Amino acid sequence: MTGLDHAKRQTAAANRILAQTGLAAGVLASLGHASMRLPGDPERFVTKGRGYALDALAVMRPEDMVVCALDGTLVEAPQGVSQVSEVMLHASILRARPDAQAVVHVHPRFATLLSVLGGGIAPMCNEGNVLVRDPLPVYPHPRLIVSEADGAAVAAVLGNGKAALLRGHGAVTVGASLEEAVIAMLELEEQAKMNWWARCAAGPDHPRLAPEEVDDWVESSRSRSRQPHFQASEPPAEGLGAARTQAQSGLWAYLQRLAALPDD
Repeated sequence: MTGLDHAKRQTAAANRILAQTGLAAGVLASLGHASMRLPGDPERFVTKGRGYALDALAVMRPEDMVVCALDGTLVEAPQGVSQVSEVMLHASILRARPDAQAVVHVHPRFATLLSVLGGGIAPMCNEGNVLVRDPLPVYPHPRLIVSEADGAAVAAVLGNGKAALLRGHGAVTVGASLEEAVIAMLELEEQAKMNWWARCAAGPDHPRLAPEEVDDWVESSRSRSRQPHFQASEPPAEGLGAARTQAQSGLWAYLQRLAALPDD
């Protein structure tokens, strides 16, 4: 399998996972996209296109994926298929963030709701606590990201972070791999759900996990490799994926199985 074939397969699976986990289902079935920088060719990336006879993330296949350049232009696509309307969201972030190998944008309901209500998303559980330890930046417009200026503005709001909200328009996450970017989006929506339920139960000033409690969780996670009963453990990774765990990698394998590509 070539690097391009691998990237198309991984990107198709990621888009299907977004549907299988409910982030692109129902009226949202065709809305959203995952992208992956092309291995060995960092100036190009693979993503979902637009113009399919059956347009839904749940049915995307490797051969449906398109290849784009970092200026948003189309390099390769199936007959009759073009880039997604918001190709510049992916292109601009990948251009601004050499450390990012993947970008995910979807319209998760609870994250979108909180992007309009304001007040941020606070840590409410361990899943995704590092992601929301500090207030997430918010791109303040619901408009589609169709121009280079729009894409650059979203990239600037995201900065060096891993996630940002788009007011009334969902969220964007990045990662050193598709696994990281997709799971970050799943964790972000989990935190958003917990925040909404907490608001309903206790109001906007509901209790939340403090930053030092999140830091303590991080330290307890990293200390696993230092315990005498885990002698075979590897030291924690650095960079964007530093918070990934063996359990989460197993989760990714399960999610890929859920994606059920046609030739699996």
